[in-house]
Amino acid sequence: MIVARRNAVAGWLLLLVLMAVTLLPFASMFTSALFPSGTYPLGLSWPSHPHWGNFVAAFQDANMGQMLVSSTSIVAGVVPISLVMATLAGFALGHLKVRGGQVAFLLFVLGLTLPLEGVIVPIYYEMRDFGLLGSRWAIILPLIGLFMPFGVYWMRAHFVNAPAQLSEAARVDGATTWQLFWRVHVPLARPALTSLGILLSVWTWNQFLLAIVLVDDPTNRTMAGSLGAFQGQWGTNIPLLSAGSLLILAPTLLLFVLFQRHFVVALLQGSLKG
Repeated sequence: MIVARRNAVAGWLLLLVLMAVTLLPFASMFTSALFPSGTYPLGLSWPSHPHWGNFVAAFQDANMGQMLVSSTSIVAGVVPISLVMATLAGFALGHLKVRGGQVAFLLFVLGLTLPLEGVIVPIYYEMRDFGLLGSRWAIILPLIGLFMPFGVYWMRAHFVNAPAQLSEAARVDGATTWQLFWRVHVPLARPALTSLGILLSVWTWNQFLLAIVLVDDPTNRTMAGSLGAFQGQWGTNIPLLSAGSLLILAPTLLLFVLFQRHFVVALLQGSLKG
């Protein structure tokens, strides 16, 4: 009993330390955003007169309205296509077990080890040859390909553990492969699809390197990529830069808050099956 209580206390202490380490930078950024524009805040000090208007000024000066539209358009182009392709490939590799699937899956796993920095130059020349440099498609198309290894790995992990009895019963009832996929397995894969969609949305929203290399116009980049131009303009204005950074982080935090239950369900589902 005493040992269990000590373990519980140690667990809570570790959790508090991890929370402090994670939240302190954001707290410092938030307090810095409330100081007068052009000042240099120190640490976690709270200003005597908080300047909430810094958030409005950062939103207007950085033209975040257009950045928000651009980033949302890129997410809308990347995530649905990636989910469809990853789900189809994951079902084929994990449940249908097609011929040569092990080799294909191995190639996808190897794709997980490929760093973006190692392929950014070939991607640049390929987008240039297609005439897509400077457009949002220069970000959307490479991201779809770069997300495929993880997406296929994630969805295969779900389908490989799907009950075979469901497929056998559906086959007895005369279901085709497409009906088996769409009517039986896709509804069961909803937690995995939701959590994968959350991850891909956040990764797309926070994409920085592709945005600044392939697109010159900040209003055609992702929000994180647009921050590079904003930083160049207001790099010495710490309050405005902090306010702009928090505004860029806000949508991803809201996404996690709204869909955290689905994300946790998918993770628990995978742990129970594994």
